[in-house]
Amino acid sequence: MIEINENNFLIYAIKNYNNPECEGMDDLEQDLKRFKYLKRLFGRYAKNGVLSERLILNHLVVLYNVFGNSATRLLFYQIEEKYWAILKSFLVYLKRVPLDEIAKPTKSEFFNIPLDGKVLDKLREI
Repeated sequence: MIEINENNFLIYAIKNYNNPECEGMDDLEQDLKRFKYLKRLFGRYAKNGVLSERLILNHLVVLYNVFGNSATRLLFYQIEEKYWAILKSFLVYLKRVPLDEIAKPTKSEFFNIPLDGKVLDKLREI
């Protein structure tokens, strides 16, 4: 399995991008911005406890719709490790943990990432 890095991230993303309504690079760029939005939302939650769970869910659903299971690898590459517990909690909630797609973290490392109890409580309320 190829490891995603700074040099091949965009190539990997383009290769796995499947958006039937895509009319050009602008659509891909808009979808790639969702990774940045997620980082901001996770950072806001970590900093001051404000969780925009529905907005995060919307971004994740769109990413999985256009990148398929490859979204998992892209997410773990783009999202900083300090937010992985938050990310994992959302992925478990969405039942979007395709273990064969995980390269970083490794499968064993993935199982050691704790779930965020506050996130799970908010998601159960939905």
